[in-house]
Amino acid sequence: MPDVIPNDSVGLVTPELLHFDEPLTLRSGRVLPEYDLMVETYGTLNAERSNAILICHALSGDHHAAGYHSMDDKKPGWWDTAIGPGKAIDTNHFFVVALNNLGGCSGSTGPTSINPETGKAYGPDFPIVAVRDWVNSQARLADRLGIQQWAAVVGGSLGGMQVLRWSIQFPERVRHAVIIASAPKLSAQNIAFNEVARQAIAKDPDFHDGHYLEHGTIPKAGLMQARMLGHLTYLSDDAMRQKFGRELKEGKLNYSFAPEFEVESYLHYQGEKFSTRFDANTYMLMTKALDYFDPAGDFNHDLVACISRAQCKFLVVSFTTDWRFSPARSEEIVNALMQADKDVCYACVESESGHDAFLMPIPRYMDIFRAYMTRVANETAGGGQ
Repeated sequence: MPDVIPNDSVGLVTPELLHFDEPLTLRSGRVLPEYDLMVETYGTLNAERSNAILICHALSGDHHAAGYHSMDDKKPGWWDTAIGPGKAIDTNHFFVVALNNLGGCSGSTGPTSINPETGKAYGPDFPIVAVRDWVNSQARLADRLGIQQWAAVVGGSLGGMQVLRWSIQFPERVRHAVIIASAPKLSAQNIAFNEVARQAIAKDPDFHDGHYLEHGTIPKAGLMQARMLGHLTYLSDDAMRQKFGRELKEGKLNYSFAPEFEVESYLHYQGEKFSTRFDANTYMLMTKALDYFDPAGDFNHDLVACISRAQCKFLVVSFTTDWRFSPARSEEIVNALMQADKDVCYACVESESGHDAFLMPIPRYMDIFRAYMTRVANETAGGGQ
């Protein structure tokens, strides 16, 4: 962490654990009798409760979206580039809510939580959750906070899918939807990537059919492989070439199977880091939620009919080298919105960073994001739409 907290940071923040006693019936038909959500907030909720922004996280994200938990933190929250005073999501104007979704491993009820029926960790017995389940839990969170309508719901990747789901599931509770680097459903290729990652975890001898905590192990090798595969899909070929090329760690070939190229070392480092902080059962759950997401499926696979339910305005952003969620997938959403006669702004941003671009402070991206959120702030100050 810097010696002095930057002026555009939300500063030191403390997460809060909120308990919900009301049972939650999931898409699968299973019921969570009670659950906790770990939440962080930034900024101040105005008297009209009209300036609230919900941040929806992607696969490996959590509630810690901005600021620092302590002066010893090495890095700020995962979207600190976009959230803070004077940033795109300006906490001088907005009250920002970020949470760890159900099934997560950062404090909200998930596979590592204690199952009240058994007194032991849920493990693989934690029910599979769908995006609509997250949105239902987020709506209850809004109720708890006294927020009847979000000024905007914002998210990238899997977070963007939650935003789309919000717009059709609770259309009257969203004024603006910001969908970044996302898609209306996964392609067969993306589902295949997720299955390979899950199999890497499931085939690890330390996985024990998901009961690894009872055995005092973690499927570290499987998690590393899953993360390495995922990371390959988050970066573009251009980004990898510029960052690593064919550079060798020691400047020469060693004729062994140990990592010799810089890109190999990078992937091993990312996999190692991820395997020590993320729960394997949570990874399995999150990728399944991605696979199952298909809101148009409830409308005879007619995306226009599905999106016609929305009442809010939209900003959709894609990135040129994102091949995991390509611009064409964002344009499917945009075209459907236009056919449904919705108010939509769209930008395809030039970037060499691949899917990870949505997390980066790319000047044109941030300018577009800030301009749109300024419009949201102005509407909020003026009393809404």
